[in-house]
Amino acid sequence: MNITQIKYVLCVAGSSSIREAASKLFVSQPALSLSIRELEEELGVLLFDRNNKGIVLTDEGREFVSYAKRAVNQYEILEERYFSKDRDKERFSVSTQHYNFAIRAFCAMLKIRNPKRFSFSIHETKTEAVLEEVRNLKSEVGIVSFSGSSEELMKKLFREYQLEFVPLMSRDTYVYFWKDHPFAKRREISIDELKDYPCISFDQDSDSNYYLTEEAMADYDFTKMIKSDDRATTMELIAELKGYSIGSGMLSGEDAILKGLVSVKLKEEDPLMIGYITRKGSELSECGRQYVAELMKYKEL
Repeated sequence: MNITQIKYVLCVAGSSSIREAASKLFVSQPALSLSIRELEEELGVLLFDRNNKGIVLTDEGREFVSYAKRAVNQYEILEERYFSKDRDKERFSVSTQHYNFAIRAFCAMLKIRNPKRFSFSIHETKTEAVLEEVRNLKSEVGIVSFSGSSEELMKKLFREYQLEFVPLMSRDTYVYFWKDHPFAKRREISIDELKDYPCISFDQDSDSNYYLTEEAMADYDFTKMIKSDDRATTMELIAELKGYSIGSGMLSGEDAILKGLVSVKLKEEDPLMIGYITRKGSELSECGRQYVAELMKYKEL
């Protein structure tokens, strides 16, 4: 087994067919199929079921993929750190749910540190990805939130993933409207009054991640729902369809992408606990410590 074969499996698992995966990898379809079959023979397990409808992961394949993602991630970290031509650069990475204060803290840290050479990254992504990326040390710090409906699951995952959660703030539940929405000037609204409008929610990929939502009211049965995984798309949908989303009410006039949004207090209470996570036992870099110091400026608890 080698790293190339592992990457091949991950690519096929994320594609609709062997042909599509081969095209992404710039290899021939027969060569890709042969490489995966050789790996299956070596492992003694069947990773994929093949039929005339395509190729899907087996139970063993799904388990293999979960470990393979971590292995490839660790390999890429080693490769970048020790084989890159830019080993002298400062490196730092953050993974976050969709919170602007996390981005502002990142910018503040960079201005303060002001390194001559650096390779920094900030990943605005889904809840599960934030947990995984901090767990696998792809990111030093992650920003996550949870409501009452997902609290027990999140705390369980923190334990299993060896993550330490530091609470920063608890936020009441708000509805975001575009400024010309009929309800935009309300001071408070009930969720039942919104049944004729589409709720725009950040997509968490699958039903298994339903309770990993970063939004409140996760267990409410919305009459109309649109899922989006991009903030700009979400804003466009809210504006064009007179839709709404549910969040913490944290809006800043400094954030251009949020201009035009207004927040209205939701009568139903489902507060969000927002904080940051780090890997237990890991020592933060100087950038990591500075970033946490910037995050603590938003601490309300």
